[in-house]
Amino acid sequence: MDDSPHQNTGWMPYWIALSQILGVAALAVTGTWLSHYRGGFAWSGNLQFNVHPLCMVLGMVFLCGDALLVYRVFRNETKKATKILHGVLHILALIISLVGIIAVFQFHKSSGIPDMYSLHSWCGMATFVFYILQWILGFVMFFVPEVGFTYKAKFKPMHVFVGLSLLVCAIATCLLGLTEKLLFSIPKDYSKMPPEGILANTLGLLLVAFGIVVGYILTRDEWRRQPLPEEQALSIDFKTLTEGESPCEP
Repeated sequence: MDDSPHQNTGWMPYWIALSQILGVAALAVTGTWLSHYRGGFAWSGNLQFNVHPLCMVLGMVFLCGDALLVYRVFRNETKKATKILHGVLHILALIISLVGIIAVFQFHKSSGIPDMYSLHSWCGMATFVFYILQWILGFVMFFVPEVGFTYKAKFKPMHVFVGLSLLVCAIATCLLGLTEKLLFSIPKDYSKMPPEGILANTLGLLLVAFGIVVGYILTRDEWRRQPLPEEQALSIDFKTLTEGESPCEP
């Protein structure tokens, strides 16, 4: 395959499009389920809980997945612009997810429901905390100019692995949450396959499919973004003059 920035990406654009279709479909199904069967949204009372699943699907799954795809989609933009967009999407994901977490904790407090006792809550909080740490470390390693290429090169594989792993954890946590909510809301009817159960199960399948497609795109080495000629030249010149080492794309 051509190593230039304008390399032939084959079927990648179609896989990217499929990921967006699945992500938007998951958001649409989430909104439909919570609006039609759970009463809608509010920042007080019983409806405050519904803010939680919507924010988590939007933030920790859809926006997180799109942030991971930035370097595949914007192949011919400058590295700085692509890096900023990657970071901004992660910030939005964190903010929206934080709103969802606050909503569920406030709902539990007002309803007298205990916090942090279920596997869903343990997995969710662990994923969110590690997501924050991942963002902080990524910012320090790839946005702070004083960090050398050697450290970036050593950190990059871990950063990529953890990013994809957190998306998998977020989706798994959503599946646990979906099952928990259905067992609480329709315990007697769930086994009878009511429309609400079918819709929520469909949402789970969409989330899994979104994660699989994003994972497939990210693990194809031939679809990695190649440095632009000017980026490669500048990196080599800077590295040779300062440290005498070969640069590594962060």
